Amino acid sequence: MLRLESNFWENAVSKRLEGKVALVTGGTSGIGAGTVERLAAEGAKVIFTGSNEAAAQKLCAATGARFEKHNVTDAAAWGPLIDRILEEHGRLDIAFANAGIEAGDGSVEDITIEAWNNIMGVNLTGVMLTVQHAMRAMARNPDGPTGSIIVNSSMNAHRAMGNFVAYSVSKSAVLALVKSSAVHAGNQKYKIRVNAVLPGVVETAMIKNLIDKSGDPEATRAAYEGLSPMGRMATVEEIAGLVAWLASDEARFSSGSEFTMDGASTAGMNGV
Repeated sequence: MLRLESNFWENAVSKRLEGKVALVTGGTSGIGAGTVERLAAEGAKVIFTGSNEAAAQKLCAATGARFEKHNVTDAAAWGPLIDRILEEHGRLDIAFANAGIEAGDGSVEDITIEAWNNIMGVNLTGVMLTVQHAMRAMARNPDGPTGSIIVNSSMNAHRAMGNFVAYSVSKSAVLALVKSSAVHAGNQKYKIRVNAVLPGVVETAMIKNLIDKSGDPEATRAAYEGLSPMGRMATVEEIAGLVAWLASDEARFSSGSEFTMDGASTAGMNGV
């Protein structure tokens, strides 16, 4: 949830990311926008990507971040994007691979090949390209190969949805990408960390809109909240805080790991 009119982050966080340069994909709404706010409030210089230019302008005005219109699946556009970041700031320290979609998804019987390829293109190939180009950029940092790459997965990586097959598969696949990339970085003796965050249901503007437009908003909200034993959804601020911690030097020995924030949704089940 954007807090464009408030100084929430300024009152709540330190400046532990001062001097760092961050890239956030899918940064114009939801978790991405909240993370842009959080990283900027903690002192980072933030570049974020997406397609919603109107939303991006508001976020830039509120945070001082810079927007680049960019499609994560466009392999040819990645090189120029990274070059512009390095020309402007001389380094890249943080990358949050957040861009993702689920439109057109369905069950394994119902999904079309077009929808499958589109979702996989953004949620898996787009994430691979983000990790690949971020790592290459971080390897060129003036003080040596250093940085933190964070991938936004989902609790559905471990608790697959029968009616969202492509989304579930893509969110599981990126965990292998994270682990492989973390091992590679270690083998190269890079001080570059790669980790995944696995949110549960997050009360974004999109989820609120779905609740409001449902036939029974009260029941729909209860269904979302009931997915967690804690009886509520996560806030955008909570997920952004986890990303900020992983981006900071406080998490400097964390790599190849999964950080779940789902209110115990995937922790287990009750006996009969």
